[in-house]
Order: sequence, then structure tokens, then C-alpha cells
Amino acid sequence: MDASAMKNIADNAQLMSAAAELRSTETIRTRARALLERARRGESAWFTVNDGALDTAAVLVAELTRTRYPDLKIPYHSRWRHFEAGGVDRVGQLNRALKQALPADRARTHIDLALVSVLLDAGAGPDWRYLEAAQDQHPEHEYKRSEGLGVASFHAFMAGLFSGDAAQPLQADARGLQAVTAERLGRAFQVTAGNPLVGLEGRAALLRRLGQALQDQPELFGRAGRPGCLFDVLTRGAGSTATIRAHDVLSVLLTGLAPIWPAQNAIGNIALGDCWRHAAACGEGAGSSATQPSDGWMPFHKLSQWLTYSLLEPFEWAGIRVEGLDALTGLPEYRNGGLFLDAGVLQLKDASQAERLHDASDELVVEWRALTVALLDELAPLVREQLGLTAAQMPLACVLEGGTWAAGRVLAQQLHGGKPPLNIQSDGTVF
Repeated sequence: MDASAMKNIADNAQLMSAAAELRSTETIRTRARALLERARRGESAWFTVNDGALDTAAVLVAELTRTRYPDLKIPYHSRWRHFEAGGVDRVGQLNRALKQALPADRARTHIDLALVSVLLDAGAGPDWRYLEAAQDQHPEHEYKRSEGLGVASFHAFMAGLFSGDAAQPLQADARGLQAVTAERLGRAFQVTAGNPLVGLEGRAALLRRLGQALQDQPELFGRAGRPGCLFDVLTRGAGSTATIRAHDVLSVLLTGLAPIWPAQNAIGNIALGDCWRHAAACGEGAGSSATQPSDGWMPFHKLSQWLTYSLLEPFEWAGIRVEGLDALTGLPEYRNGGLFLDAGVLQLKDASQAERLHDASDELVVEWRALTVALLDELAPLVREQLGLTAAQMPLACVLEGGTWAAGRVLAQQLHGGKPPLNIQSDGTVF
């Protein structure tokens, strides 16, 4: 082997190592904490941090949690909460349609639904609505934003939109997903000129890329290319304990779904997904003369982590215990991030930035999301203290649900008519 070939092998190995580093929640937390401490030192170009407001935010979140869950039996922050919108038992509808399916088969269907629905969960915009027909003695009702997207994707799934097998409509598979067009998705989501959905083309393209990724990886997704086959992959080594770890679920998602994300966020030819440039985001040994391929990247993997949270219940319903929930981070999206801006924990150095339109790649947005991750870790124990609960009783997934996401929405409604405090251009794949 000549020197050039050996160098290529070494370079590829270095790139693979960097990609693995950027797919770790430990890296997310380490870099987010470093950016938060940097902002506290006054070195951020965008934000100041008012630590005194953190206790006030914790009180708000705790009070809202008590209101929403008076018995303090708080479920996970997951897509399944949106399927419960309006008090309708849509999961019950799905399970009745599945009739006498075995627990593993039911879990595969639940995973199919959750994965596709989560990938359609980026911000809908303020003008879109979904009108659901009367359900289980509930009158017709109009939903918007995340609840609307959840309800719309549920009915699209029930109608077989994501299945390529007419005899098996209650599934998502490679053939069905590759056939999703913006027009077909728009019809299912009731999109019209007067009812626009932000990022419709981007959502449809994301599902088509998902279908291709499922088809290309039969070792993960089976011959039909179903997301639900992850149930078999992840439980294969569970043994008699029937236990898996949350970060293992995330790791499989990050590697298996890597091809679906926008290609511009990549190291070499390795797609990174929800991972963005920030000059101050560096790994261990930052400041030394030797730079690493992962330097300058701030990872988040928000949709993948939101999906992981949303797969906890399908595994648990099938009798599989999921441990290590707090290895996952808080979700850096505009409700959690908006909580810290609207509660005064974070303050813009230039107030006019709130009036400008930003891209997800803008350093201000990247830093806002990183500070959100770090601050959620600091806020969680303060909320638990207010409620008299332990971390075991109220893991981060429940703090988010109780919680921070709802508090961000309440403040946004009070201060901005429901809009987030920063105006971000969405392509339907990040926020």
C-alpha cells in the first residue's frame, strides 16, 4: 500500500472519529456548558446571562407543572402527548385497528408512526390549522402548531399515506415514504393558499430521503424498510432483563438516519445532521496548535433526541425497560429557548436582533440553542426542588413535559402573540 492510500485511510478514520464525537450527547453537553460559561464571562457577541432570573423561571415551570399535572405523575415529553390533544384517545384508535397484534408487532407500528410524525414536527408557522372531524364522541376541532402536526400526521398514517403496501396501511415503509410528494402531504395536512404550512417541500423531501435510507439499510430496517424494525435491532441483545439504554436508541437513530439530513452539515462525506458551525465550539485541548475535524461544530440532534424520547413509550408498552434517560439532553427548540429569553435569563446584547429573520445556521441561533441545552440542565434540579421530587421521580424528559416547553409557550403567548422571541427561517427539518 502506497503512502497516499495509507494517508486516505488515516484521514477517513479521523473523520469517522470526529463524527462519532459529534453524535454523543456528552459532546453536546460539554460544548453547550463551555459556551454558557463563555457568555457568563461576557465573551459572547450575542447574549448576556442573568443568573438571578433562573430561580424565577424555575418557579414558573414548577407552578405550571402543578397546574398541568396536579398529582405530579408527569409523563415523558414525547410525540404521544400530541396524539392525546383534545382528550381524544387516538392511540386507542390505532390499537383497536391493530386488533390482536402481538406486542412486538404493535411496537413496530408504534415506532413507524412516531418516527414519521416526529420528522414532520418542525414548526408549522402561525397561520396553519388542521380541522379534525368528530372523534370518539368529541366534536370536530381545530388544532395548530405541534398538536396540529401530531393530529394531522396521525390521520395520514391511519389512511396509509406512508405505506407502500395497500394490504398493510398501518405502517411506514421505504416504498411508501419515497412516494410522498409535497402535493400528497399537503392534501393530508389540509394545506391551501389560505392555510400555508411552513416548509412543506422540505418535509416531503425529508420523508423521501428517509425512505431511501430505509431501503439502503436492510440490516437495520428489514427488507421492506420499516422504521419499526429498530425494535428488533435494539432488543436483540436485551436478554432476559429486557432492558435497553436511551443513548443506544439515539446512537442507532443518528447512524441509521444520517443520510436524510441536509448535506451541507458534513465532515468529509459524513452527514452530521443537526450540527452547526460556531467558532468557539471546540473539543478537549482547545487552544492548542493541533485542531481536530470536530472543532468549530456545535451538535444538537434535536429531532433525533425528540424521536428517542418519543420511542420510550413504545418500548415500555412492549415490556422493554429503557434506562439512562438523563443521558439525553434537553431539546433546543424555540419553546425551551424562548423560555430563557422571555423569562430574562438570556438577554440579547442587540435588541434589534429580535426583529430580524435568522437562519438556523446563524451563529446567534446556534449559540442560543447551545445556551438552552446548558440552562435546561441547570434549571431541572431547581424545578425538582420546588416540587419536592428527585431526579429519579422527575427525569429531564418529565421536566420538559411538565414543564419548560409549556412555560415557553405560555410566555410566548403573553409577550408575542404565540410567536417565538426570535424569528427563524425554517426549512421544515430543524425547528
